[in-house]
Amino acid sequence: MLSNEITAIVGANPKRKRIGRGKGSGHGKTSGRGHKGDGCRSGSKMSFVDEGGQMPLFRRLPKRGFNNANFETRYEVVNVSQLDRVFNDGTTVGIDELIRTGLVDSRRSKVKILGDGELTKKLTVSAHKFSKSAEQKISDCGGSVKVVA
Repeated sequence: MLSNEITAIVGANPKRKRIGRGKGSGHGKTSGRGHKGDGCRSGSKMSFVDEGGQMPLFRRLPKRGFNNANFETRYEVVNVSQLDRVFNDGTTVGIDELIRTGLVDSRRSKVKILGDGELTKKLTVSAHKFSKSAEQKISDCGGSVKVVA
């Protein structure tokens, strides 16, 4: 193959569109901007909200209801049966211990102890919240409950 026989790949380098350079260019006169109106003026931008005379989508859709998701308190849940399985008799169980054992993900999250399952060990448990049944089961085994602020 000789260097004079090498040709460019067809369509690899399309000619650039020269706007406003006379009738023969195909993009003369109005330069692709149409006639009159805001779109033909300099500095105009199309707004994604603008739909001409049609009622815009954001006004057609109903705005209603209150969402409490931003204000609700989310708790990570730990059951009494999990405490019984992981901790030894007479242990003090705090949030740090729950994180270390993998029952709670993060130090930032609030912890609630629920009463699902059986508890056979005496534990001193401190958490942000307790269900009544969890509190009952912990105290029945001789343990104690401490609510963390």
